[in-house]
Amino acid sequence: MNEQPAELSSGPVTGPSDAGPRTLAIDIGGTGLKASVLDDKGAMLVDRVRIPTTYPLAPQALIDALRTLVAPLPAFDRIAAGFPGMVRGGRVLSAPHFVTQDGPGTRIVPLLVAAWSGYDLAAALEKEFGKPARVANDADLQGGAVVKGEGLEVVITLGTGLGTAVYHDGHLAPHLELAHHPFRNGQTYDEQVGDAARKRVGKKKWNKRVQEAVKNIDALLFYDHLYIGGGNAVQVDVDLGPKVTIVDNSAGITGGLKLWEPEPVAGV
Repeated sequence: MNEQPAELSSGPVTGPSDAGPRTLAIDIGGTGLKASVLDDKGAMLVDRVRIPTTYPLAPQALIDALRTLVAPLPAFDRIAAGFPGMVRGGRVLSAPHFVTQDGPGTRIVPLLVAAWSGYDLAAALEKEFGKPARVANDADLQGGAVVKGEGLEVVITLGTGLGTAVYHDGHLAPHLELAHHPFRNGQTYDEQVGDAARKRVGKKKWNKRVQEAVKNIDALLFYDHLYIGGGNAVQVDVDLGPKVTIVDNSAGITGGLKLWEPEPVAGV
C-alpha cells in the first residue's frame, strides 16, 4: 500500500528562526492561490492564506489577486512562486489554465494566449512587491519540499490538472509537461485525471485512472520513488505500491525555499 502523507507543517511554527531571510512562498493554482512566509529553515511563520482563482485571468489580474492574497502576511525579504505551466528564466512559456475564458475545459481566448506567452512573471512580482523573485513550475517547487535526494524521484500533483517534476540525486531535471501528453482514449493526462474528470466519472473510476497513470510514469522513467501531492492527493485510495508516497499539499508552499538555495533549480 502507498505510504501515508509526509509530515509537513501547514500552520504556525513555534519559535521561528530569525537567523536568515524570510521568503514569501506563493502557490499559484488553477482553482486557488495560496501563500505563506517561510523562515530560513523553510518553516511557515503563519497559516497559509488562500483565495479562489477567478477567470478569465490575464497576467495583471493575477498580480492584482496576489496583492490581495499577500496583504495580511508578515514582512518578507524575497519571493518564490510556483506556477501551473512551463516556466523558464522567470518567464511563462505556457499557461494552460489561464488562457481559458472560464477555467480549464472552457474556450481558449487568443488574447489571453498572447498575453501569457513569454510573460515575465518574476519581473512583475519584483515590481509589485519590491523584492527579488524567482518562479518555477508548481510541481517542481513542491518537489523541493519532499524529495530525499536519493536516485530518480518523481513528483506528480493532482489538482486542476496533473503536474510533474523529476529529480535525480536531489537535482531538478528539465521540466516535462507530461500533463499534455496523450494518455488514454485520445485524451491527455490533464483531461483524464484532472479535477473535472474526477467530478465527472466519480472517485472509483478516477482512482483507477490514477493507478494506470502511475504505472505509465514508472514504465517511462523507472523512478526510485514517486510522491503524489496537490489538492486531490487526499482522494487517492488505491494501492499504488511501495514506491509511492502521498504528501501534504502544503509542500507547494514549503518547497519555496528550494528556489533560493545557492544553486537554483533548473528553469528558475
